[in-house]
This record gives sequence, C-alpha cells and structure tokens, in this order.
Amino acid sequence: MDKSFEEIEIYLAQVQEAVKAGSYRIERNQKRRANLALFKDYVIDERKSKEILLQLTAYDFCHVLQNEHRGYQHEWLYVFGIEVKLLQRFAAEEETVPLYIKFNKPDNQLVIVISFHKQLYPLTYAFK
Repeated sequence: MDKSFEEIEIYLAQVQEAVKAGSYRIERNQKRRANLALFKDYVIDERKSKEILLQLTAYDFCHVLQNEHRGYQHEWLYVFGIEVKLLQRFAAEEETVPLYIKFNKPDNQLVIVISFHKQLYPLTYAFK
C-alpha cells in the first residue's frame, strides 16, 4: 500500500499524540522476544522509549503491512526505522542502535507498538 509523505505525517502525528497522552503500549510478552531483548541488552526505560517514539518523522517511514493474524486482516501496520544511541546494559559505552518499530493504531484507539527492537535486517525507507 503506497502512502504519501503527507499521509504518513498525519498518521505519525496521531500516533505521537496518543503517545504523549499515554494511550499506547509497547508489546513485551513471550511472543515479542526481540522487544524484550532490547530492554534487557540496553539501558532503556519507559521515558527513553517514549522519547524515541516522539523523535520519529515521516522520513523514518518504511512501509505498510496488512495484519496477517486471523480476525485482524482489516488492520494495517506501519513500519518505521530509526537509529538511536543507547547505553549497553553491561558495558560502559553507548552504541548506535538501528531500531525496527511497527505500529498498530486500530480505529483511533490505543496505539500498540508491536515491534520495538533492534533491526534484524536493513530497512528500505520510503522517503529517504
């Protein structure tokens, strides 16, 4: 699904308003091991993760995916990538970490950050 730069700006503004209002959650369960690993491997808390989400711009947008889970095929998932400096949990140095971030914003409800982890492969950006 192709999206214009302006459509992504509008979508991201809605997501970031929800984040500012606290109407979001980052999935951290056993199905989201990569998300858990980010919080285990780096010094990152709710404040820092919120800061990262609010730093995203339309230039960080990659693509839209259709939700493939049964009963949720009507939902669209938006993928973004961003590089951030994070302190390694068991080291004394910061590292530039490329993140993979995937949102679900069903019908202007709670924003669900499905993926919030280190990139597993290089991303292609739509507007860079």
